Amino acid sequence: MPSNRTLPELVCPAGNLPALKAAVDNGADTVYLGLKNNTNARNFAGLNFDATSAREGIRYARERGRHVLLAINTYAQGADIGRWRAAIDEAADLGVDAVIVADIGLMDYAARRHPDLRLHMSVQGSATNYEAINLAHELFGIRRAVLPRVLTLDQVRHVIENTAVEIEVFGFGSLCVMVEGRCLLSSYATGESPNTHGVCSPARFVRWEHGAESLDARLNGILIDRYRKDEAAGYPTLCKGRFQVADDTYYALEEPTSLNVMEMLPQLIEIGVAAIKVEGRQRSPAYTAQVTRALREALDAAGREGSRFTVRPGWQQALAKVSEGQQQTLGAYSRPWK
Repeated sequence: MPSNRTLPELVCPAGNLPALKAAVDNGADTVYLGLKNNTNARNFAGLNFDATSAREGIRYARERGRHVLLAINTYAQGADIGRWRAAIDEAADLGVDAVIVADIGLMDYAARRHPDLRLHMSVQGSATNYEAINLAHELFGIRRAVLPRVLTLDQVRHVIENTAVEIEVFGFGSLCVMVEGRCLLSSYATGESPNTHGVCSPARFVRWEHGAESLDARLNGILIDRYRKDEAAGYPTLCKGRFQVADDTYYALEEPTSLNVMEMLPQLIEIGVAAIKVEGRQRSPAYTAQVTRALREALDAAGREGSRFTVRPGWQQALAKVSEGQQQTLGAYSRPWK
């Protein structure tokens, strides 16, 4: 029987204006974007929005009945906290539908300065239990929380059953071995943490070196990976590098893989998830279009078909073409032993 639950919002990434339009045109209910500075966790050169492009993106989405969220999801630094507060003020001025925030100091500032601005707790806030979420709701009026990708499906259900705050979960995209908001790994190599500077591997520290038979990827001089001429090269991040350990070379921390919860969509609908999020503001508009289209079709089918839902091969093939690494996983959602 079809589920009688409301379908979750499909929340898709917009690294730039073409990606925003691709997400909207291919069925996203909501898009999320960031500003051109380190207040957002995808602070790459050539990405993100200034005031002009943000207004154009909001106009484009609103004319088509979609919502826009602004990610201000890194942690403010004491010497320059004004930049993060200015980003909150800009969000209110732009009239976005909500701001995605990790730093509780910024939650406090937003709640006091802009009481009508809807707040979502970022995955970078690392709220893995309903007590933390309820506290943020009580103190700052948080309306939605994005859960870190470390909880099982039953644990997600437990959170939903014990909070009035909407719960958003990740449905597709790159995985990380770390708990979001707590990773300091890249700071050991570059001195810059992703939680404060917006990227795991800041581009100014990345170097590609072409050899006769290989391509070396380095981060601040450290060899992260060596690719054969016929091998697809990934962006150098420490946790997904291949390292020599006891005379063996392999992915010592984490092999690149993509989260894909398509087969679990009926269960996510049934437990009352409010939104399903796609990772990838750093990816291309083509990636955004392909993933959004496949998940839109799958989510609608899951809503109609309920327990009879089956994943169509074409959807999986579409997602496989843009997956990180060579494999896809249900991640922490599926842990039968727990």
